Amino acid sequence: MMLDLVKKNRSYRRYFQNVKISRETLVELVELARFSASGGNMQPLRFILSYDDEMNARVFSCLKWAMFLKDWSGPQEGEKPSAYIVMIKDKNINTPNNLDAGIMAQSMLLGAVEKGLGGCMFGAINKPLLAEHLKIDQEKFEIALVVAIGKPNETIVVDDLPSGGDTKYWRDGDQVHHVPKRTLDELIID
Repeated sequence: MMLDLVKKNRSYRRYFQNVKISRETLVELVELARFSASGGNMQPLRFILSYDDEMNARVFSCLKWAMFLKDWSGPQEGEKPSAYIVMIKDKNINTPNNLDAGIMAQSMLLGAVEKGLGGCMFGAINKPLLAEHLKIDQEKFEIALVVAIGKPNETIVVDDLPSGGDTKYWRDGDQVHHVPKRTLDELIID
């Protein structure tokens, strides 16, 4: 059921790093992106697949993790993602909006959940350094998003947000990650 996939699709930040993700799995996720909506059907995005330890380390070094968890700098060795999909935009294709990256990332993440995996979208990226690490032609392409993929190694709970409450996610003493979400009553305006 779609609702179950969406509920399981959280922004995971800790993984079983030893559970490797194959190139074939990443290609299947990009196939989902390929069939997703694209503004004006311009299809400006291209994808760089990272699934080996050396390339993963280069991508990891360019990401900023969990801005609301001030005392946490990101996953430790053994908890890092096993793969990444770097989404780059072809600068020669003029698009009417910048929605494609989010739409395609969501499609890929839902596909990952269906496979028993999870992931996290990253917009907080040291783009110049990542472009250098991946030898991206910055005259032709710009980095749009990075999607981390792996076997989740954390528990995430969605909590109903009291009216006027704080939307910042947090971890409790047992390292359970809590994500406050507004209730349907607050979201729907009649």
